[in-house]
Amino acid sequence: MGEDVEQQEFSRSDRTQHREKVRRCLDVFARMLRESRFDTDDPMTGLEVELNLVDELGDPALKNDEALEAIADPDFVTELGQFNLEINVPPAKLREGGLTAFEERLRSSLNHAEEKSSQVGAHLVMIGILPTLAEGHMSVASLSRNPRYRLLSEQILDARGEDITLSIAGDEERLRTTADSIVPEAACTSTQFHVQTSPDQFAAYWNASQAIAAVQLALAANSPYLLGRQLWRETRIPLFEQATDTRSEELKAQGVRPRVWFGERWITSVFDLFEENVRYFPALLPVLEEEDPLEVLESGGTPQLAELRLHNGTVYRWNRPVYDVVDDLPHLRVENRLLASGPTVADTMANAAFYFGLVRRLAESPRPLWSQMSFSAAEENLHVAAREGIEAQVYWPGVGQVRATELVLRRLLPLAKEGLDDWGVSAEESDRLLGIIEQRCLTGTNGAEWFVRRMARRADMERFDALRATLLDYRERMHSNEPVHAWDE
Repeated sequence: MGEDVEQQEFSRSDRTQHREKVRRCLDVFARMLRESRFDTDDPMTGLEVELNLVDELGDPALKNDEALEAIADPDFVTELGQFNLEINVPPAKLREGGLTAFEERLRSSLNHAEEKSSQVGAHLVMIGILPTLAEGHMSVASLSRNPRYRLLSEQILDARGEDITLSIAGDEERLRTTADSIVPEAACTSTQFHVQTSPDQFAAYWNASQAIAAVQLALAANSPYLLGRQLWRETRIPLFEQATDTRSEELKAQGVRPRVWFGERWITSVFDLFEENVRYFPALLPVLEEEDPLEVLESGGTPQLAELRLHNGTVYRWNRPVYDVVDDLPHLRVENRLLASGPTVADTMANAAFYFGLVRRLAESPRPLWSQMSFSAAEENLHVAAREGIEAQVYWPGVGQVRATELVLRRLLPLAKEGLDDWGVSAEESDRLLGIIEQRCLTGTNGAEWFVRRMARRADMERFDALRATLLDYRERMHSNEPVHAWDE
């Protein structure tokens, strides 16, 4: 979720000073880009996975504090809801066996965490939305105890001026409810891939990430149920868009931009995204730090740009720009954050291989894909993929409307393989992981499809009893680490 902040109140003066400070940070950032002050020599990749906690019956376990204390591993941190955790896997270089290193670290860490957290009655589940969440879990009492989350919830609700409305229509069922906090956002657990890039290449990597977002989503959909209803195959997308929406209906009608945002154009520089975030969105957390970024820069240091980074963390782009400083060296990353968590570590790493390979190949193509495709088509693709999952048909330049699975099998898997070759990934690694993507396409099975089909076998049961039973089946197979396409139904 980003930087920790203390519970506090903000005055009008705080907001005015913060706006000025953010703009000063933006000016310093622009100067750093001009002066090429970034670490670009040997790009790293990264991985974060958000998790859910359930009890023995499969119901949410509001025990993340107890679970973290039992796990006692600094890689695990709190998330928004008391039924959430997040693991941050140390970054790695793909040419040095990074995919295998991610997989081994993630698997061993999750095994250890499950062993420890189970002792306090909390079991780990990797799934986009915990299907056994009920209306009673959607209150402010379910927020994590970290003051940042309650403060963020208060600021979003204050900016909105009314309760949050959730309205999502699936093919057969519909959900409409309200919430008095941002706990519905906690229902959205994701996998986040990070790819470091130079300022010169950032726009290409971000544009490529936007262009392939729908295909990623179709292949990896894993959130078909919310509050007992079967909705979209990746219900996380509309849920997250609505759960953090600071706009009233009147502001929506005026065309005010949402904070969960695909964007509205292809970019030419990373500066475009940071500048849009500052220009379009008022601060939710106007926290001021003592650093004078210009003074630090001119004295030969590296500014943290804390206000700009915190503000950037409260604009929820599906592909987010990241400025960070490690060992006094600044760097840039694209954070690809649109995929659900799970179902298994093997599936997660297959998704990672597909993303890292394909985004590199497209970003470095002499004829950019995004020069052949409207931005609105990429955005429409995203919502079609979220609704329909692995059955989705998307628009693709030179092809027109095509099933996402057919597009992947015929065109995109070879490109992903070439991109992984360019990263220096071994043929054994790439063939194994991309083979999982291939089989997912051939069988038409991802996490969402498996869950819906399994639920269909329990159609005569009460809905939440069926959800609990199916989730326990899911959790058992998750621990086998067999990819979801190989699970029995």
